[in-house]
Amino acid sequence: MTFSSALYSLGAAACVCVLLAGGASAKAACEPSFSRSGPDAEAYGAAENYPLGTIADRTKQNYMVATFSNFDKLLPAHAVFPPATPSPLARDCDRTAWSYDFDGERRTIDQYLARHPTTGLLIVRDSTILFERYQYGRRDTDRLLSNSMVKTMVAMLVGIAIKEGKIRSIEDKAQDYVPEMKGSAYGQTSLRALLTMSAGIEFSERYDGTDDAFAFSRDLRRSDLPSAANLLRRYNTRAAPPETKFAYAGSQTETLGLVLMAATGKRLSDYLSEKIWKPMGAEDEASWTVDGHNQEQAYCCLAARLRDYARFGLLLARDGGGIIPEAWVIEATTAPEGSFRAPRVATPFYGYGYQTWIMPAKRRMFAMLGTNGQAIFVDPASKLVLVHTAVRLKPSKDPAARELTALWFGLVRELGVSAAR
Repeated sequence: MTFSSALYSLGAAACVCVLLAGGASAKAACEPSFSRSGPDAEAYGAAENYPLGTIADRTKQNYMVATFSNFDKLLPAHAVFPPATPSPLARDCDRTAWSYDFDGERRTIDQYLARHPTTGLLIVRDSTILFERYQYGRRDTDRLLSNSMVKTMVAMLVGIAIKEGKIRSIEDKAQDYVPEMKGSAYGQTSLRALLTMSAGIEFSERYDGTDDAFAFSRDLRRSDLPSAANLLRRYNTRAAPPETKFAYAGSQTETLGLVLMAATGKRLSDYLSEKIWKPMGAEDEASWTVDGHNQEQAYCCLAARLRDYARFGLLLARDGGGIIPEAWVIEATTAPEGSFRAPRVATPFYGYGYQTWIMPAKRRMFAMLGTNGQAIFVDPASKLVLVHTAVRLKPSKDPAARELTALWFGLVRELGVSAAR
């Protein structure tokens, strides 16, 4: 996804975010709580019990809630299996009434949820859930769509494959593993450039229904068209040398997915299950949408419970937790100062690591982001993670992102160590 300065350039008033903890009047606030309603609930289909349409209806407002929590009913998907026993997550109900400052106003989380089309919000610190809320009739057992948040999982699988010797180096080219890509622009691109979204290949991603991303995703779903490796040959114009300019494009993650499948000999869903989902102790299976050739869409569309997204965020907060190589996690969640990937250089706000957004903070802090408001924020220093799923009408460049970021930094200041930008 792309970000504009209007969306992410936070003013000084928005940057001063202080989170307060109230008394014990709402003792059970950290238990999962559920609402049948939400902002503009009628427009989102409340009267029809949030109906599920077809894949063609997915961008229509009254179908979005069900679409984003039932995506594997609209398109074929592979299961990502969990272990027999999940890892425990405790709950702490002693701290309640969270609030933060935004644009000169003190606001509470309840006010945030009343203003924004959030389907789920979960706050966890070091294996302890502090807050868990769902709107629009969604439940904590729903598998909510990640959109592009799954890209970070793909990057972590690359790191694991390197540790196992299945991928030799990120200096290798994609065509070294995927013969069908030999001679193509993406095939001749290094894994490092793909990981950092700096392949330099022209590929438009505007989310307006007329861009390359839309056409590529549409054609991937057709079994009568060539597979992903061959569809990627359409995009053969290199506009900039690799590793010189950040330009976000899901086609780069798709190429990494093809490399992973070729190098490991496994489906992405199976490799994710074996190397991350089971070891981290997920409580439920996830689903990962597949294309017309039965391959996972690497750039998109894993769906999982919020608590399992939180477990993944905690895994990264612990620098891999012994499951993902520590050095890889640190490298993947860092952008060198002064580089084209640095915060406020790659975009007006975020920097970029390996398929992961880097926040402009005085210490390492990062995020996984997906269109329409999906986000996982991670602060390794305090082991703090926020998971947010939503049905924003604008796929990207939504001003709502400013307030969610303010909420996050408020949490960091209250629950973590001071981290002024």
